Amino acid sequence: MNILQINASARSEGSQSTHLAKEVVVHLLDAHPDANVVVRDLARQPFPVLDEAALGALFTPEAQRTPEQAARVAIDDAAIAEIQAANIVVIGVPMYNFGVPVQLKAWIDAISRARVTFTYTDKGPQGLLTGKKVYVVLARGGLYRDTAADSQVPYLRTVLGFLGMSDVEFIYAEGLAMGEEAAQKALAEARKDIKAIAA
Repeated sequence: MNILQINASARSEGSQSTHLAKEVVVHLLDAHPDANVVVRDLARQPFPVLDEAALGALFTPEAQRTPEQAARVAIDDAAIAEIQAANIVVIGVPMYNFGVPVQLKAWIDAISRARVTFTYTDKGPQGLLTGKKVYVVLARGGLYRDTAADSQVPYLRTVLGFLGMSDVEFIYAEGLAMGEEAAQKALAEARKDIKAIAA
């Protein structure tokens, strides 16, 4: 059993989404004590953005890449190897300006590679990262669940599904910036859901 934890917060310390993602992993380890856990902290180890140089490297045949291009592709190769090996993926996601953090988008770009993690067929695209369970922990200052302002859940459900990860559960901690009482209620509800799904 391999568990991959992705911390998407821009903060390495004090992030509620990271704390809650860690709690999911702790509960999963209760059920799978021999599991191997890999943690990607995207604040400490951010992925480079997908720019013109990166595209040039990815679209250059491997034997023709410069050393710089090979090094750039190797960064994404490592992320792909981690997600391919994972049986369970836990992603801690804060909401920044109604969207996902740029750090998370860069990671998604890194693991999204044609003919490796998805492919196109005569029936349309097919995800190749199948057979994985994904838990997404969402930390938000306000209340956005099931509203038009929530762009995170539709985006993550779509892109993860595109890559073959359709078994996705979302855990919500909302209202964290709406006063101490609201924050404590949000964390209590999230922890209740964490205990339930991990069981």
